[in-house]
Amino acid sequence: MPAAPSSLQGKWQGRDLTFLSAGQQRIWYGLAGVDVEAKPGSYPLELNGTMPDGQMLHTVREIQVGPAAYKTVKLTVPERFVQPDPEALKKIELDKELKQKAFSRQTPAPEWSGAFHAPIDSTISEAFGVRRTFNGKQASIHRGVDYHAKEGTPILAANAGTVVLAQELYYEGNCVIIDHGEQFMTLYMHLSHIDVAEGERVKEGQRIGLSGATGKVTGPHLHVAVRWQGAYLDPMQLWNLSLPILPRVQSSN
Repeated sequence: MPAAPSSLQGKWQGRDLTFLSAGQQRIWYGLAGVDVEAKPGSYPLELNGTMPDGQMLHTVREIQVGPAAYKTVKLTVPERFVQPDPEALKKIELDKELKQKAFSRQTPAPEWSGAFHAPIDSTISEAFGVRRTFNGKQASIHRGVDYHAKEGTPILAANAGTVVLAQELYYEGNCVIIDHGEQFMTLYMHLSHIDVAEGERVKEGQRIGLSGATGKVTGPHLHVAVRWQGAYLDPMQLWNLSLPILPRVQSSN
């Protein structure tokens, strides 16, 4: 049996991939995905490895990304969310800075380990990728999944990581963002209460807050998003992945 690489890195759609080995050190795992707005087509996956004897390996494989069919829905929300006043616009700009700071966190290795799980045991009210029109004036793309959730339902962390944002935002309401390593993040929005603090390390399944109806909403629910280096991925695909228990790796902010 040929020797396995002693290290492995990659690049996918212009983003860096980091791999960790598990088990008998013969299988390498990394997390990546395709953004909701990516165009169908063929994209190169580049892999670079180092063998135990120091030999360098390089390979490129074309990956086909197929088309997706997303529906369009019409929603009605308070007019202040469609045409914010000057004070609200200042808040929105401040929120952008806060989110950008959270999204820019750098970690040397994954903090996740094992499978990701849905943060709530409920049914979906709106799927990923839906094109939406608010009050007939503003179109957007739904970059996450909405779950039915009556106010006060416990919301759990999808996997282990570090809380990089935990506060109220204009559109997202009470929002928690968890970095699972290398800018692979889960976002939890419209909470009625937040139970964690920025900088806190959380475990998979730990309660991070309670569902609610804060921010830009039409009623109580939970919005969950998955973000990887600027790309928004389908959370349902992540929940369905079988992932290994990774060796514990210390990380730094």
